[in-house]
Parts: sequence; C-alpha cells; structure tokens
Amino acid sequence: MAWKPPPRGLCADLFRALPEVSYARGDAVNDAPRSEQIQFADDMQEFTKFPTKTGRRSLSRSISQSSTDSYSSAASYTDSSDDEVSPREKQQTNSKGSSNFCVKNIKQAEFGRREIEIAEQDMSALISLRKRAQGEKPLAGAKIVGCTHITAQTAVLIETLCALGAQCRWSACNIYSTQNEVAAALAEAGVAVFAWKGESEDDFWWCIDRCVNVDGWQANMILDDGGDLTHWVYKKYPNIFKKIRGIVEESVTGVHRLYQLSKAGKLCVPAMNVNDSVTKQKFDNLYCCRESILDGLKRTTDVMFGGKQVVVCGYGEVGKGCCAALKALGAIVYVTEIDPICALQACMDGFRVVKLSEVIRQVDVVITCTGNKNVVTREHLDRMKNSCIVCNMGHSNTEIDVTSLRTPELTWERVRSQVDHVIWPDGKRVVLLAEGRLLNLSCSTVPTFVLSITATTQALALIELYNAPEGRYKQDVYLLPKKMDEYVASLHLPSFDAHLTELTDDQAKYLGLNKNGPFKPNYYRY
Repeated sequence: MAWKPPPRGLCADLFRALPEVSYARGDAVNDAPRSEQIQFADDMQEFTKFPTKTGRRSLSRSISQSSTDSYSSAASYTDSSDDEVSPREKQQTNSKGSSNFCVKNIKQAEFGRREIEIAEQDMSALISLRKRAQGEKPLAGAKIVGCTHITAQTAVLIETLCALGAQCRWSACNIYSTQNEVAAALAEAGVAVFAWKGESEDDFWWCIDRCVNVDGWQANMILDDGGDLTHWVYKKYPNIFKKIRGIVEESVTGVHRLYQLSKAGKLCVPAMNVNDSVTKQKFDNLYCCRESILDGLKRTTDVMFGGKQVVVCGYGEVGKGCCAALKALGAIVYVTEIDPICALQACMDGFRVVKLSEVIRQVDVVITCTGNKNVVTREHLDRMKNSCIVCNMGHSNTEIDVTSLRTPELTWERVRSQVDHVIWPDGKRVVLLAEGRLLNLSCSTVPTFVLSITATTQALALIELYNAPEGRYKQDVYLLPKKMDEYVASLHLPSFDAHLTELTDDQAKYLGLNKNGPFKPNYYRY
C-alpha cells in the first residue's frame, strides 16, 4: 500500500496535546579550581564565588540535580550529589567497624567492588604481577602515601600494593575525577582513603593532610600524580620528608617540580620519573588520550567533529594522540608548538602549525596539552567565537586562565556536570569544560588496558626504590631502568596473543646484546 501523508493539521494537534515540561533550576554551585601554587593552611584564601549579574543566576543546572550526574557526563557512575552534607561532617564506619577513611557514601561499596572487578579483567598484567610477587611480599614494611586519580583502575593498583605487603593511605589528585563508589569500596576493604567527587579547595588539602599526619603511622614511600602530595610533605612535614625512601611521580607537572627541587639541592630522597618512561609516554600519554579525548568531548557537549576547526596546543605524546583522533573524525586540526622538532613532526603528520592568536577567532574547539601555564589567556578567550569549546588535557588546571573569567562582567551558567557557559555582556558564550581541569578523567573515563601499563610501571618503580640497596640511588630524579620497561611491556603481550621472536646466539653476538634484553640503549627514541 502506498504511503499517504497524515491529514493536514494532525501533527500540530499532536504537539498541542503534549504536556508542557518545566525545567527546574537548582541552587548555585561554587566549585573553585585549584591554583598552580601550593597553598597551605596558614595562608589559605577564600575563593571568589562565581560572578553574577543583576537579574541572572550565577550558575544554573538544567532539568534536575540528577541529570548533572548522569551516565553521559560524569566520571563516576553513581549520583555524586545524593545529599548536600560534606563527607567531612559524616560519621561513617565500614563493616569491620573502622572509620579510618572519608568518602561520599560507604554504602556504595558493593557497586564500587563490581567496578573494580570489571577493571581487573582488562588489567591482567597487574594481576599477574600481584600473583607472582604475592608470596615474596616485596613491599612488606612499606608505608605508602598516595595521591592519584581514584578510579576503578587505580583501585586495582592500590590493592595490588596492599597484596604485596604495603600499608596504604590515599587521597585524590583531582577534585572531579574520583569515582565515589570505588572510593567506598577501597574504604570497605580497609584502605585509608580520603576522597570524593567535587571536593572544595579546602577539602583537597584536608584530605592530603589526613593521609600524611597520622599518629603512630609514618609514610616511607610516596606515589604522586601532579606533585601536590610531595610538596605538601616537603613544606609542612620536613622531618617526614627526610625519612622517605623513595618518590614515584607519573605526571609532567610533578616531574617538573621534582627536577626543580633537585636543581636547587633540596631533594633529599631518590625519586623515579615514571612520566618519561617508555611505557608511560608511548602508551598512556599517546593511546589513552587518543581515545579518551573524544569520549570526554562527546559526553559533555555532544559535538560533531566532522568539518569542525580545532586547535591543539602542544604536540607531545598527548597532543599527538588528540590530533590523530580528531583528524580521523574529519576535523580540521591546527597545532601550536614552541619546540621546532615537535612542530616539524606535526607538519609531516599533515597538520598546520600556527600561533594561537592567528586562528583563535575561527576555531570551534581549543584543547591544551602542554603542561605549561597561561597557554590560553583572557585575551584569547575574549576573541573566541560564540559557542567555542575550551578544554584541557594536561594534568594541571593552569593551562587555561580560568581565574581571569571570574569577574563581575561575566556570567557563569552550569548547564551540565562539568560544563559551564561563560557569558560575555554581548551574549557571546564560551563552553568551558571541567573548569580547565583534566578533561578525560573529569568528564569521562579512560581505557582500562592502557592504565594497566602505567599502573604496572608504578608498582615496579615502588618495588625497585623500596628494595634497592643503599647507595644505588642518590638524592636525584631517575628514569625507570630499560629492563623494567621491557618487562612491563612483555607482561601485556599475552593479551594480544603476541609471540616475540628470539635472537639466536649468533645474532645476539652480532648486535652486542643479551638475548634476554635490554634490547635498546637508553638513548634510543622509540
């Protein structure tokens, strides 16, 4: 039967019959970002509230509170705003009667345990390391204080460290990336964890201090992501810092701070630079960001990339991953760089290298991944087109000058979880994601398998520093031994059913190599 159009006016009648939908708006939110400089309890300042204009709310929430914590726009799958009471004001105990933790809701532990179990399925190398070394307990006696993202993947790492004999106390390195249900599961398992999604600035430092300042327990190892924990211990508890046996750092920002301490002669303990290890740089930084950049942008903005003009600031491993993903979806990608070598790589990969000021008026998306500060300034923000999306893929929240946007003439509107519209007096809107903090872990999730590589590297670095004989490592910053990098990689090859070719004795002699590795000199660029 041939299709016939509906009677004229029917569609209009149907729409008139639909009930009107009202959109409730919640209260204003005042989540201020962390500043680059370490702020301590004695000089903490009150953070400026989101600016308001007469007749407008400073921040609004669309539809309902629950929508701001939906599956599509939050790193934590559970409702992170089940009540307005700060976890610091709650009295919670786990099933064993312990209250040595501070999380959003300990009742979410069962759901968090399932998340951890799912992550374990794709972190077989870390589980393999746990099984191989569990009998030896290579971390027996280690008291590790950690400050990382608290997700299902890092929970697998924390529980591996505990299984290898360590005692752990943990806080979050990012106020938005904590998965509340995972933190609850760790607390239920007996880990002293102090973290929840949506911490304030004061909460952030309070959580770190609760991990360090403990009667009858003194840390002897640090696992850090960003350097905040290391600097807190260095500044506030110098006696504890001097007794630390080793520091493991995994971020560009944190490594930069360690090298500054070393150059100034103030680093009194050995530190391992995991960020620049091959297994971190070439896998986590590249492949993880190649997949998670799209996830974070899609969940928060529902943007279509085909034909969009995007500028990526920085063409290191993170920038390379972001550019490759965006190009594959049909975006027109520009790159900014200070390094001529990275700039040449971008050119030969098919990207146009420009200054940000040259394209800022025309681009639809601005992504920072430099590890620097004030890459996107207020001047850039003023010149952006309406509805330009601005986000950061670097660890620190200093790359975008968000502070300059907290002025009376600009209005902030919260439209989704981690999505703010900053409105200029002429009505122009800039879409700011995660208040300039790390996009992928604040607004989405990251691939579990590639985090297994980084987590295994961190675990081995801790084992190496803790068990190293006296004198092997001086008071300096070290790269992971090449042999250890190769071991981490080999643990992950069975997941792909990969089979390595073995050198013959004659071949090994010809190349001057040990048949069992290491297979490349330290100066080799992968």
